[in-house]
Amino acid sequence: MADSERVKELKAFDDTKLGVKGLVDAGITKIPHIFYHLPDKIKKASESRESRDASNYTIAVIDLANIDEDPCACKRVVESVRDASETMGFFQIVNHSIQVSILKEMKDGVVRFFEQDSEVKKEFYTREQKPFMYNSNFALYTSQASTNWKDSFLYNMSPNPPKPEDLPVVCSAKNLF
Repeated sequence: MADSERVKELKAFDDTKLGVKGLVDAGITKIPHIFYHLPDKIKKASESRESRDASNYTIAVIDLANIDEDPCACKRVVESVRDASETMGFFQIVNHSIQVSILKEMKDGVVRFFEQDSEVKKEFYTREQKPFMYNSNFALYTSQASTNWKDSFLYNMSPNPPKPEDLPVVCSAKNLF
């Protein structure tokens, strides 16, 4: 696909503000070309994975125990997060003291957000930096890789938590407690 054609398809997809779930909800029967991964890129990724020994990889576990009392623990956590982010891109946090019920409600809030009416979700669809951001493929226009088959949302709780009115009702903090 020519670059200009791809940009047109990306823009048309983005302009719907419905994301991947919108395509699925509309009952598409064929995946749009913007989501195809070129065979040469897949082959290179596969060869790269095969050249690594998978048995040497583990998910980093970052322990937050004593982080408030011990300055060394805080430094250790910061270094661990940095290292895990740079090497694997993800990690597991333990001893965070977040109640299981709150974690469950967070997951339920995500489901509620994506299952709500498309017109409501469209109000939050943006590519601008805002307290709450929802879109499909955060790097839709800038990534060199093919478009991912995913929708995402994020909101930053630090250093300044968002105002309740900046959050979708289904994700608001009042649903957590």
